[in-house]
Amino acid sequence: MSLPPEKASELKQIIHNHLLKMDIHGKIREVLAETVRDDQGPSHRSLSEADFLRALQRRGIVDDVMKDLHFTQEVPTDVTTGSPPKPATHFVDQNIIPLKKTNIDPSRRYLYFQVLGGKAFLEHLQEPEPLPGQVCSTFTLYLHFRNQRFRSKPVPCACEPDLKEGFLLEIHRDGIGEGSKMADTTSMLSMCDPVNLVLIRTDTSSETTLVSSYFLDWRTVLSSPSGKTCFAVELMGVGSECKVPAGVLTVSLELYPPLTESLSADIISTQQSLERQRTAEKERLFLVYAKQWWREFLEIRPSHQSKMVKIFAQDENGVNRPVCSYVRVLRAGRLLESPRQAARFVSLLAHEKAPVVGSGGGKQEQWCTLMAFLCRGKGDCEDHATLLCSLLLGFGLDAYVCVGTKAKGTPHTWVLTRGTDGSITFWESLTAHRYLHQAIDPDAPPLAPQPKPSSPYRTVGCVFNQHTFLANCQPSDAVELCVFDFQNQSRWKAMSEEALKSVCAPGSTTSLPPLPPLCAPSLDPAAASNQLELEMRYLVSEHRKDLELATVWDDHLSYLLSSALSAYELERCTGVSCGNEEFQDAVRRAVPDGHTFKGFPIHFLHRNARRAFATCLRSPFCEEIVCCRGDHVRLAVRVRVFAYPENACAVWLMFACKYRSVL
Repeated sequence: MSLPPEKASELKQIIHNHLLKMDIHGKIREVLAETVRDDQGPSHRSLSEADFLRALQRRGIVDDVMKDLHFTQEVPTDVTTGSPPKPATHFVDQNIIPLKKTNIDPSRRYLYFQVLGGKAFLEHLQEPEPLPGQVCSTFTLYLHFRNQRFRSKPVPCACEPDLKEGFLLEIHRDGIGEGSKMADTTSMLSMCDPVNLVLIRTDTSSETTLVSSYFLDWRTVLSSPSGKTCFAVELMGVGSECKVPAGVLTVSLELYPPLTESLSADIISTQQSLERQRTAEKERLFLVYAKQWWREFLEIRPSHQSKMVKIFAQDENGVNRPVCSYVRVLRAGRLLESPRQAARFVSLLAHEKAPVVGSGGGKQEQWCTLMAFLCRGKGDCEDHATLLCSLLLGFGLDAYVCVGTKAKGTPHTWVLTRGTDGSITFWESLTAHRYLHQAIDPDAPPLAPQPKPSSPYRTVGCVFNQHTFLANCQPSDAVELCVFDFQNQSRWKAMSEEALKSVCAPGSTTSLPPLPPLCAPSLDPAAASNQLELEMRYLVSEHRKDLELATVWDDHLSYLLSSALSAYELERCTGVSCGNEEFQDAVRRAVPDGHTFKGFPIHFLHRNARRAFATCLRSPFCEEIVCCRGDHVRLAVRVRVFAYPENACAVWLMFACKYRSVL
């Protein structure tokens, strides 16, 4: 293996520094003096190089040098910025996380999960080989196992993508006081938690698509005598394509430390078969109960047939599950500080209906598992509502998901919370807006004042959370007339909590997807803000150049816009407006007498400068600022990126100008 000259000299310098640190010259002099002294006898002969090396080895000098000299492959960083250099490939991963060395605890059990490559991704069969420097679509593999989450480096989309990654998964024992003990064969056999793999495709405009969501049973490695096994995993598509293969991944599983004795394959298959039978029996009994409950509900009133009562929903893999299983108590640790901040975070995940081929404008039924929703970074209103409800339950609120309709009878889901004083608040998961609900009393006198409906919701058919399911059996399902007194059985028909617990409680069935933790943002908000602001300045200058207008930037005015953008985001988070007076006062001081100031703030959920600029120019107010003509025109632009968990971003952008007013 030949090294470039600069690398060779760098290697020599490392070795030289290490030898100096060990005082190798002093040790060599001592050994040399001893060897010469020993050789000054009757059989005196000249000292050869081989004799001297043998003497060094005898004294253990060579072993000491080699033992202390480590060569580790570190992620190189740029000295000036302290960040990793851009990879010399045809795509750029914007969220590079430097790899860290992992200290393996010898008292713990680990599963080393390796992806050795992909093949048969036939959708990309005709895709040409990307040229160097060309931006292309990429695959990213996300992984979740027992509260641990990882993601691979993005690789170019191809029929045989170069997905080669290794993930070290800790297999910790369950039970109080058991977490510090090494997992033995028996305890690992009883762990039915799968390794959840989610494959995402990101196109050239940063749009993400869910390719596959797969649950891998890793326990086959327990029957391998060497503690290592390798096999192919066929990934299936999602939604309407859940029966169509998306591609194949070759994976390798290895246990550290290896098992002293492996299990037979029959024991593992028997355990898996028992788990499947137990799950199937619980699901069958719940289905029998649900059918009986539904018949009783229809007998109350014939009009109930048309109400929006949804007991089961289909996930991305085409599996029908009770809607209550999509809601779990989710605590965000230090990542989210309050229920309103949680609502803001959920609203920043983009809204997109499930794609379907040849739907004729119809809506595809697909509720995503939480892992798939978070990895994709966007989903339908049901995904947003179940996530927000889970987070609000984590913050100790009495929260429920509502299924009903909006204006024009459009099906919709949103979240409801009940206060200890009986107050009802609606939370719109797509916008983070909150509405206080006050029911209209239909029996009140005609002239009695009635509250005006404040929310956009029209009807509500049912509400549910992780252990409750209630169907609305009031004469009208109109939200404005609805009384949310869930204890009143004449208004709300409840399902048995025991029946729901048998199929929806965590660990009740092996078919329940595990609950992933939220990930902290890896994005640097300051760096992202600076980058986007520079790109915006360039686009504005180029646009004005096309109009034959000069561009002079006012850096001080740009800086002043920061406080306004910060206040806008704070208002979205808390619902409280503050800091506006200081911003207005600072602008009045920065704009001289006889000058006019104009500003245009706008909010985005993405960081694509060209898309954002094109959207801004559609507004006549923004175009007026960007294309401003006049005397002594000064332009300003400020960008603030606010990072939330899962790298969800609130991007605030403000254009401003000041110019001398000429009558």
